[in-house]
Amino acid sequence: MEQLRDAAAEGRIDFEELDTRLEQALNSKTHAELAVLTADLPRSDTAAGQPPLVLKGGLHGASRGPGRWEVPGHVIAHGGLGGVKVDFTRVECRLTEVTVEAYGEMSGVTIVIPDGWAADTSGMDPAFGGLTDKTTPDRLPGTPLIRLAGSGGTGGVVIRHPNRRERRKLERNPAQG
Repeated sequence: MEQLRDAAAEGRIDFEELDTRLEQALNSKTHAELAVLTADLPRSDTAAGQPPLVLKGGLHGASRGPGRWEVPGHVIAHGGLGGVKVDFTRVECRLTEVTVEAYGEMSGVTIVIPDGWAADTSGMDPAFGGLTDKTTPDRLPGTPLIRLAGSGGTGGVVIRHPNRRERRKLERNPAQG
């Protein structure tokens, strides 16, 4: 069931297919019946040996970036009590898509993407905290699409391009990594 949920979060199957397969999994009586439910799933970056990046806000918060870091095909962010910020502004990403699974929980998750990158937020459940999408749909050729999934929780999830302060910092230190 975990493999099926991961596949849906990564966009490898849609949510209707997830519901159908989960129901079949619950009614399965043998390991062979279960194996059939995941045998035809498209490979993910995790399956190719690249584990997801997991960030947990905990009590004090967590962040990744702004700096150079290797972007996996799947990022999981749990806001916890301290919140999480994922900043893609200084990365070099050769992937065409990156799945970001965000759970706002109590303090929320903020995702910052460079200008020219686009986001698909259709897989997000805004929940109580909501989803704020301040990105533009103008995706430049060769840039990744951020496919957002998860739940806003009570803290909410924000995806945006750099704000004024972040832009000034990027302009002052263009080669910083």
